[in-house]
Amino acid sequence: MQALMPEPQIYVERTLALIKPDVIDKEEEIEDIILRSGFTIVQKRKLQLSPEQCSNFYADQYGKMFFPNLTAYMSSGPLVAMVLARHNAIAYWKELIGPSNSIRAKETHPDSLRAIYGTDDLRNAVHGSIRFSSAEREIRFMFPEVIIEPIPVGQAAKDYLNLYVNPTLLAGLTELCKQKPADQLIWFADWLIEHNPNKPRLQQRITVEEP
Repeated sequence: MQALMPEPQIYVERTLALIKPDVIDKEEEIEDIILRSGFTIVQKRKLQLSPEQCSNFYADQYGKMFFPNLTAYMSSGPLVAMVLARHNAIAYWKELIGPSNSIRAKETHPDSLRAIYGTDDLRNAVHGSIRFSSAEREIRFMFPEVIIEPIPVGQAAKDYLNLYVNPTLLAGLTELCKQKPADQLIWFADWLIEHNPNKPRLQQRITVEEP
């Protein structure tokens, strides 16, 4: 009897990542690790926060002994904010960056970003959202212009693809097999641009001649 495999679920989750001021010179290295770990960088910006903005961002840490040092450190120079996307992005990003204390990370998670680039519990190189609600709030804080819409999952995602994407892809791939061009990707990209069902169409002007 053949075992039935569960159908794959289409799901993309987003999380916030920060490259902190003390490792801003390692930006390209860290981004390369992020991309090679299966993440897509959806949004990215470099900015410098004021102490007041840092206090608002870390409002849930207010009152703790390290809070003044944390806001001073995070406002000491520019940082890089990124919205990362992939399946289970929050959990995978937390795993990639490792424990918050870089000293402990070097012992328990030596391949993590905080073990490689961090110094101690405060200067730990990178930030990651700890849960879904945190990710939404932090993304809105760093990217106020971003509209976070619900992402289709399961059957809803399949219905969306079947309605808006698959018909055009299937027609293009069928034509690709017929034409057999030398550079398949360039040909297919040009075909998609030419046959985009959503591209604006120019209306023809009708000229009426006066008698």
